[in-house]
Amino acid sequence: MNRCTLTALIGSTLVMIAFQPARADVIARYECSLAGFFTQEPIGDRPDHNLVAQDYVCVGVEGLLKGAVYSASNVVEWEGTKATMVIGGGVHRIPGGRLVTQLTEGSAQAVMKDGKLVGVESLGKGIVKFASGPFAGLNGKTVGFVTKPINPIRFNLEFTAD
Repeated sequence: MNRCTLTALIGSTLVMIAFQPARADVIARYECSLAGFFTQEPIGDRPDHNLVAQDYVCVGVEGLLKGAVYSASNVVEWEGTKATMVIGGGVHRIPGGRLVTQLTEGSAQAVMKDGKLVGVESLGKGIVKFASGPFAGLNGKTVGFVTKPINPIRFNLEFTAD
């Protein structure tokens, strides 16, 4: 590799690094599964307008809460393949500490492949309503979340702190 090419490569790499958006701190990455059956209730005012309540449980695989168990539930209003989260939250349990998170806003979308449901992806924000032990510093903090489907009943969940 000649000197000019090497200089250009290093320069472009530095530019890409310098203009990357700031990334929030990852609190936890979870692997999650739906717990039991979820209920889907047609609202009745128009087609494909439903209210869905679901419970899920997760295990922390990375981050500050690695090894934690997160049990949560939410209620989501679906309009066809798009949704708005109405309520939600849960408890993160790890030896020596607890976190309680409450959803403040969120949206979701069904992910389809070849006409079949692959799962649901979502994103939103919440707040840490209670934190104890080594996590007490997170009390009152705003958190972001993103989910990515693995299959219709399993998904990955990432929590970040601003």
